[in-house]
Amino acid sequence: MSEIVSIERDGADAARAALERTIAAGGVAVFPADGLYGLACDPLDAGAIERIHAIKGRDDGKPSAVLYFSPLAMRELVESLGPRTRAAAGELLPGPVTLVVANPERRYALACREDPERLGVRLLDGPLAGAMCPLFQTSANVSGEPAPAAVDEVPAGIVAAVDLAIDGGGLTGLPSTVVDLTALDESGEWSVLRAGGLDPVELERRMAGLISL
Repeated sequence: MSEIVSIERDGADAARAALERTIAAGGVAVFPADGLYGLACDPLDAGAIERIHAIKGRDDGKPSAVLYFSPLAMRELVESLGPRTRAAAGELLPGPVTLVVANPERRYALACREDPERLGVRLLDGPLAGAMCPLFQTSANVSGEPAPAAVDEVPAGIVAAVDLAIDGGGLTGLPSTVVDLTALDESGEWSVLRAGGLDPVELERRMAGLISL
């Protein structure tokens, strides 16, 4: 039976502790991101990742982001980025953004799938901020179905199949904005791969001036 933790009822500290405990034990969790609920596990645990694909009902071959709730936990990754990409990360994170960055070290290859030299990364604040475990993250839906913005919208079969479900209340319903930064350090070019929770005008404002670095 899945453990259910409510941030409102049990508190953020209890939710963070339950998330860290579940991920460290090789488990799978449903958790609130900023806009939608996600499925998460240790990004280095192949068995847990396979379990997530089984829970979703299909392995669609798409890459997944690696999500952090702590700047300290992602410091080593950020320090490996080029100067323009680091500056962009500083402007855009934390927030409703997935950054696709160059990944020559092939970190988290299980999340990258067919292109291990490109990695999607996220950093969130909110009630789970401070959790130190990086997460392999994908939406908490059956493949092909809408992604949920509330825990009671997560399919019952998914909740029953995970080790932990964290109720963080209703979310915005918007996916993250996906920004491709893989060419930023070489050419100054960047692009939006998917519109989402960050306003396009605000994105342009934050990115302005980075090509001159």
